[in-house]
Amino acid sequence: MTDNSPIRLGMVGGGQGAFIGAVHRIAMRIDGQFNLVAGALSSTPEKALASALELGIDAKRSYGSYDEMATAEAARDDGIEVVAIVTPNHMHAGPAIAFLKAGIHVICDKPLSNTLEDSLLISAAAKSSGKLFILTHNYTGYPLIRQAKAMIAGGELGDIRMVQAEYAQDWLTEATDADNKQAAWRTDPKRSGVGGCVGDIGTHAYNLSRFVTGLELDSLSADIDAFVDGRLVDDNINVMLRFKGGAKGMLWASQVAVGNENNLTLRIYGSKGGLEWAQENPNIMYYTPFGEPKRILTRGGAGANDAANAVTRTPGGHPEGYLEGFATIYNEAAASIRAARAGNLDTGALPTIDDGVEGVRFILAVVNSSADNAKWVTLSEQ
Repeated sequence: MTDNSPIRLGMVGGGQGAFIGAVHRIAMRIDGQFNLVAGALSSTPEKALASALELGIDAKRSYGSYDEMATAEAARDDGIEVVAIVTPNHMHAGPAIAFLKAGIHVICDKPLSNTLEDSLLISAAAKSSGKLFILTHNYTGYPLIRQAKAMIAGGELGDIRMVQAEYAQDWLTEATDADNKQAAWRTDPKRSGVGGCVGDIGTHAYNLSRFVTGLELDSLSADIDAFVDGRLVDDNINVMLRFKGGAKGMLWASQVAVGNENNLTLRIYGSKGGLEWAQENPNIMYYTPFGEPKRILTRGGAGANDAANAVTRTPGGHPEGYLEGFATIYNEAAASIRAARAGNLDTGALPTIDDGVEGVRFILAVVNSSADNAKWVTLSEQ
């Protein structure tokens, strides 16, 4: 008999003052697939306990370190089946490897880590563990993104010629003070890695381009900047992309683009038509067959396809967005975890460890290309 009870989940990071941890917790609860029962929520036991109690976690299952948590939870009959890692980039590798070795599935925030060396260590641990590793590139869970992917795979755009991806924000336009926790670690290369903007949001734009089109990157040429005086990592990137098969692309990401809040857009053009989608208005997508008027496709509307409807929760006209897209990742993760109980490790459309390693190679390729006067480089060279 299939066990459809909520899956026991633990969390590393995401305590008081954290942004992304709260997002993960909302997303995992939307479809009722998970119960958060354990955590190592902060770097100090006292703050970790305070955070756990706020979230209704039993004090006995609030841990002072991820190592302690992995060992203790693996030994419990009612221990966690999966852990969500929502720490800054430099703290992904240790917990991921510890929980994989303890026989516990891992859901990890992106990018995979702050160095390629750590990424490869996580990858080796994941592939030898027999456990799932899921990377939360949450924008891949939006219904119209799933629709676009299916349309392209079905040939509705013909041969893909051009891919334009942009991700613009303005929240780092000025230097930030040390009390801004979110900015502090994202602009510290010791914690973020060598990439700033490219790692934080550029990887989203790149992953989304690859996810929707199915194209594989051949090479890239990048020009990056740190416009804010004294900033040690990039805050603006311009990247030209050459895909295998002949398609070309351009990717711009910036965290100093005044007037932009979270402006992720994707435009894809093929020999038969084009698609345009913007994350800030995610319930509509423009589709233009060549020689015909532009059409508006709406999430949950008459033009929605099966791929979009499969991850749609509310009728058309009732907006869905960031949290629901994130929830789709968790909902599909739950289905994969249940399938894994029978030995099936297929993660379907979910981003995996391989996507994580590719994302880190992309960061390095962008940084290294720019340092060498925008030289064309490949990911495999990194």
